[in-house]
Amino acid sequence: MEANQSDYVVIKAKEGGVQVIGLTRGQDTKFHHMEKLDRGEVIIAQFTEHTSAIKIRGKATIMTKYGTVETDN
Repeated sequence: MEANQSDYVVIKAKEGGVQVIGLTRGQDTKFHHMEKLDRGEVIIAQFTEHTSAIKIRGKATIMTKYGTVETDN
């Protein structure tokens, strides 16, 4: 799948220190990238041939083509 055709998510931090962690594909899932967001910051993250999952720690709004999710923290 080409990168420009991969799904993406928009993450907006509702507090300072929200962590967005990219996880790898393959037999062993590992962290491969991490960003820390300040309150109000937005990041657009894309699923790629290397990224199979995105983990979010902290209060954030996550927007996808499937809908919007609020974290419970």
